[in-house]
Amino acid sequence: MKKKTTQKVALYGIMGAMALALSFFEGLLPAMPFLPPGAKPGLSNIVTMFAACSLSLPAALYIAVLKAFFALVTRGVTAFFMSLCGGVLSAVAMYILFRFNKIGLIGISVISALVHNFGQLAVSFVLVGNKAVFGYAPFLIIFGLIAGILTGIIFRVLLPAVNKYNLNTQTNTSEGG
Repeated sequence: MKKKTTQKVALYGIMGAMALALSFFEGLLPAMPFLPPGAKPGLSNIVTMFAACSLSLPAALYIAVLKAFFALVTRGVTAFFMSLCGGVLSAVAMYILFRFNKIGLIGISVISALVHNFGQLAVSFVLVGNKAVFGYAPFLIIFGLIAGILTGIIFRVLLPAVNKYNLNTQTNTSEGG
């Protein structure tokens, strides 16, 4: 029991570090003039996808909340709320969609990106109090499609490692570890 708890804490720590490193990397990317303000490709969502696919909803939510606190520290309160709302909604969507995996990895990634963008629009509306923020919706939909496809492809490439992890976890569990 203690070994399994230690392994879980270590895995969550590694996943958290990976998500934060990817978030930091994305922060270094220059703003694109044709994209909505703050738009990023969402590479750190690959870690959330791994958690939603292979672990549990709490694991995926842990990654989403951790990334939101990272946004708070690095970009401020508005970024925190946008990251938190978008990330939590996206993690829940991923988890549900992986349980009914009828649309494939790229489909799950695209829908999750769109849900994330919807969450951010909702926070923007609450903060600004003007429905004019929904004018960004067409741009966010296009960008969400592109970002979702990109992260879905990357996750698909990484899927053999995820499957290896699942096999190792099942083997360790069956051995009583």
